[in-house]
Amino acid sequence: MKTAMKLFKSKNMDIRKLIILIIGVLSLAACHKDLGNYDINMPVEPKLLNLDSVYTASVGDSLIIKPKIESADAVNIELQWKISVMEGNDVLYTGPALRIIFGLQAKRYSARLTVFNKANGMKYFHNFYVDGGTEFANGTTVLSIENGITQFSFVKPDGSVQARLYRAMQGKDLPPNPTNLFLLRNTFTGSTLLGYWIITKNGGIRLEPNTMQEDPKYPNTLRNNFFTTPDNLEVGSLISHPQGVMMGVVNGKFYGGTTSTWDQAATYGMFGLPADGDYELAPSFVMSFTQAATYFIGFDRNRKQFVRINLYGAPVYFGTQYSVSTTTVFDPVNVGMDLVHLEQLNNADCFAFCKGADGKIYELKFNVQFNGPFTFTPQHKRVFIRQELINENTKWSGAKNGVIYIANGSKVYRYNPVNEELRELATSFTGKTISMLKLSEDEERLMVGTEEAISFLNIATGMNGVFIKKIEGIPGVPVDMAIRK
Repeated sequence: MKTAMKLFKSKNMDIRKLIILIIGVLSLAACHKDLGNYDINMPVEPKLLNLDSVYTASVGDSLIIKPKIESADAVNIELQWKISVMEGNDVLYTGPALRIIFGLQAKRYSARLTVFNKANGMKYFHNFYVDGGTEFANGTTVLSIENGITQFSFVKPDGSVQARLYRAMQGKDLPPNPTNLFLLRNTFTGSTLLGYWIITKNGGIRLEPNTMQEDPKYPNTLRNNFFTTPDNLEVGSLISHPQGVMMGVVNGKFYGGTTSTWDQAATYGMFGLPADGDYELAPSFVMSFTQAATYFIGFDRNRKQFVRINLYGAPVYFGTQYSVSTTTVFDPVNVGMDLVHLEQLNNADCFAFCKGADGKIYELKFNVQFNGPFTFTPQHKRVFIRQELINENTKWSGAKNGVIYIANGSKVYRYNPVNEELRELATSFTGKTISMLKLSEDEERLMVGTEEAISFLNIATGMNGVFIKKIEGIPGVPVDMAIRK
């Protein structure tokens, strides 16, 4: 029996070896026949001409892109276009040229042209960008007062003025007593535009920056920009924070626009409760901003003292919770005068101009280190050198290089607090009252508003306000302006 089993296994092993040998021979034969000589005719890629990498389109206008295709099989070539939109509503188009009315928002979109050969199914991809813009994407907006009526106008790059733009588009007037015009940008997200705010003494209007219309997606009045609307609304002063929200004094309290959500959310920038505390702020205050922290210096008009407010998501009132290096110069906790104006030249030097009981204007210089030991350092107190220049109509603009530009009546002065030098600028305004004073972002130009005009002066190193150019045709007297590039 065992011998029979051995013979059976031996025969099976032989059969297996035979099968393996046959497969090997067949494989070698197949390899021998496949000599590796292939005759493959790859389709020739169509040649694409006249397609740029970036196209600019104006909202509401036609966008036409006409590339040229060179192909031996041109009759079977189809062009497929796609403009990608974040919300998923991609623009799709098929045709030898893209021809659409551009109705997207004013921003950059990635796009793709697909060259499709219907005969062989081959597709070739070419990427480019479309920069959406509007007629308002580049120019200057101006806030002014004309016969007691607030006006909002747009100045094109060529200097032509679209006067009274808000009245023409909305069919109504803006609130009276304008004070500020902000073009808010979130510099934390690549300077994302968040809209214009026209601020008045008792209100304000928000406009979409590309259409100049009141955008229904957001609170479009200052009163609606509060989570809890105050009974009365009196704006002391507001400034724009680098995160694209407004912060400042309203009804004597300090408010800060919320930044705790996406900057495209309807609640971004809205005012919550004010910084809690027993105080009443004067309108004038300063802000010191770093990537690490933001703090504010205000003035309690009742107690006549400087107070500290820090930003921890929302503004927090610390009052006089700071150390004072000396009180021999002046006591910041007990100034004993009324604040006229507070100006910060950089993150260190601050100047307060106060009116004493004797009726004189005093200049107080101080330095505050709020990020750390919270130290207030008074540096000098003196009678201001030109008393007649400071009143309720004085215009101010402090520069980081340590000088303060002061305008009163029809003259602008460059004031250097180091040596008390007060020099009149070179440009004359021929008796016209100055209504606006504003520094450019690079602080090399000073914009001066007078009746129906804004003059640009050169204040770069070695220049003393030499005239550069003038915008004319502004309705009334300018109050504020914003430049969009």
